[in-house]
Amino acid sequence: MAGFLKRLVPKRFRKEGVVVPVVRLHGAIMAGGSQFRPALNLSAVASALEKAFSYKEAPAVTISVNSPGGSPVQSRLIFQRIRDLAAEKNKHVLVFVEDVAASGGYMIALAGDEIFADPTSIVGSIGVVSGGFGFPEMLKKIGVERRVYTAGTNKAILDPFQPERENEIEYLKSLQLEIHEVFIDMVKARRGTRLKDDPDLFSGLFWTGTRGRALGLVDGLSDMRSELKRRYGPTTRLELVSAPKGLFGRRSPGVGGLSGDMAERIGSAGVAAVAGLAEEKALWGRFGLSG
Repeated sequence: MAGFLKRLVPKRFRKEGVVVPVVRLHGAIMAGGSQFRPALNLSAVASALEKAFSYKEAPAVTISVNSPGGSPVQSRLIFQRIRDLAAEKNKHVLVFVEDVAASGGYMIALAGDEIFADPTSIVGSIGVVSGGFGFPEMLKKIGVERRVYTAGTNKAILDPFQPERENEIEYLKSLQLEIHEVFIDMVKARRGTRLKDDPDLFSGLFWTGTRGRALGLVDGLSDMRSELKRRYGPTTRLELVSAPKGLFGRRSPGVGGLSGDMAERIGSAGVAAVAGLAEEKALWGRFGLSG
């Protein structure tokens, strides 16, 4: 609506300067999520992306990424939506990394035609990880017997209440390798000849923005405001594009971030949120950050 009303105003009365839309994609990448446990996924960000790419006169769409990763599926879906919109609207995409764009966060960053980071940003972690807990010995100690009935010999594969089996671990690793190959292919396709020949590039290691630039994972070291004004002039204006407000006037999770007291969030969301928040904090914690 704001864009429509602006077009009704004669050009001589409009504010001067290029307007560049900005979408902030922040948080752990997970399917689902809620107002009390925000998550970054396609459902949460689709409307903001559509709106940002609808700026006809904007020379580019700018995306701020700050994510430690998470779901590879949701990461790819967000990446693909950005690339589809860029092709449809013929827009250049600039991605700026804040604290971290690692694992799935870096997969999303690959949607940028150019990627910028702060020298102290964390980038990379091009790999796949799965984690969990095993409780078979605990059950023995408390005198509980685990009973599982299945139709299908592998239906209870990787059950955390049963001892690990070598064949199940090997199967999980085969899945991880397939996903890893998809990730590697994406990096190679998007970064091309900018990538340096380094044996650790696809090992899962992560680096500072400075080192990431040397490896070809990012194109430059700059902040969003400075870079956009350098490109499009000192009167360039950044316009934050947010998702529509939902229940109680809160923004959709994943776009622009949602802050709040941790105890309040846990109390409001209930027991189910505790595991989700713990998982989110663990993702951030891998890079020395807190969510």
